[in-house]
Amino acid sequence: MESLNRMAVELVDEAIDFAGELNVDVFELDSGATVLDFGVEAAGGLEAGLLLAEIQTAGLATIQTRMDEVAGTPFPHVELTTDKPALALLCSQKAGWELAAEGVDGLGSGPARALVGEEYEFEVVGYYDEFDLTVLAVEADSLPGDAAAEQVADRAGVAPSGVFLPTYATGSMAGSVSAAARAPELALFRLFELGYDPTDVVSAAGSAPVAPVSHDEGVAMGRTNDALAYGGQVYVQVREDFDRFDEVPSTAAAEYDTPFEQVFEDADWDFYEVPESVFAPAQVTVDVVDGPTYALGETNHDLLAESFGL
Repeated sequence: MESLNRMAVELVDEAIDFAGELNVDVFELDSGATVLDFGVEAAGGLEAGLLLAEIQTAGLATIQTRMDEVAGTPFPHVELTTDKPALALLCSQKAGWELAAEGVDGLGSGPARALVGEEYEFEVVGYYDEFDLTVLAVEADSLPGDAAAEQVADRAGVAPSGVFLPTYATGSMAGSVSAAARAPELALFRLFELGYDPTDVVSAAGSAPVAPVSHDEGVAMGRTNDALAYGGQVYVQVREDFDRFDEVPSTAAAEYDTPFEQVFEDADWDFYEVPESVFAPAQVTVDVVDGPTYALGETNHDLLAESFGL
């Protein structure tokens, strides 16, 4: 298998080459690291968000938009498909890196995680990357500086000049697109949490609506989670049957039946107080090769409409 970081760097080079067309700002830090602003101070947009999601999945997924509806109102949806779900979604796209350094506090996703390889999914999947350049996509409301870049370089085992940090706020168009592209990743991670071997997932596809942008990060966090938990739809093809497939769809409707902004507020914005089972797509189809097909969960567009202000 080729290096996930090498493939992601090629996509970063594309973002740099077309930064003007994508409304992305690029600058080099004193350490030599490169920051790409996809939606903190830069405008970004739908196309920027799509390329960002490709970077986060290291080029192992096809990501595109389509027009659909939310409660009868036209809304763009993001679709992601991959035939390398364990690598693309768990070993790259998952936001498994907590980045806290001077000036920035956020979540990191992307193939830099595969150079560190500390999360249990790398052991299960059996993949660890080796490369002299690395990419960590940072979800934060401020741009990373040298302290953050040097922290990433130290953990990933590369020089600071080999670090690329695409960065975006949750409350940006790129943030809404990136979140919508996570529907299959949430389903796969939920399967993994339940004890299913992610290498037995052959293919994954999913979609979710692009949440309306709010520069209030609390509102944006609520809307992007609503888009997935109440509007996300996923199909996975798997090799082996499992007696817990019915636990994969989000339990948000059963647990709360309210938009996530209220859920998070009631939990004092302590996400560890919210059950992990709610962080999953609303509706999941599991297709077992030479076995049954399970249709699980349902979407709730009434709650989406309330969250989206329709």
